[in-house]
Amino acid sequence: MHPKHDVDALIVKMADELTATVQSLPLDDVLMIGIHTGGVWVAERLHQLLNLPLPLGTLDISFYRDDFSRIGMNPQVKPSALPVAVDGKHIILVDDILHTGRTIRAAMNEIFDYGRPASIRLAVLGERRGRELPIQPDVVGAHLSLESHEHVKLLGPDRLSWSVVRTP
Repeated sequence: MHPKHDVDALIVKMADELTATVQSLPLDDVLMIGIHTGGVWVAERLHQLLNLPLPLGTLDISFYRDDFSRIGMNPQVKPSALPVAVDGKHIILVDDILHTGRTIRAAMNEIFDYGRPASIRLAVLGERRGRELPIQPDVVGAHLSLESHEHVKLLGPDRLSWSVVRTP
């Protein structure tokens, strides 16, 4: 059995941790970017809580996945939207769950195709074991202990919650 987490409370905790980071930077240079789909939902709430002046950016990393040729096109590809140039910006990259690190690697590859940011900090709602790449979050809502046959499904966007799902 997995403990229940109040997603809204986790996001408030994440915002509190990010406040220290944001306060040390020029606010006009802080760009928050959410990864579709769950990361965007989390980023929308964080962006609002932090009251960041730059609009929220979004990424769809479908074309940057290293398994793209194997799994093919995601039928729900959404366009990426970065509202300002990333050159010199301090990026706060937001995703729902960090597992292998491959999604984050793909997101960073896409960001660097747009330009060269000053820094990238990673904020994730949940982190679980199973990293395949040396990517670690700067801010974590919750650390999750899941079996290899389980994954987390974020439900939203209106009222965020998550459930643990067993894979066959």
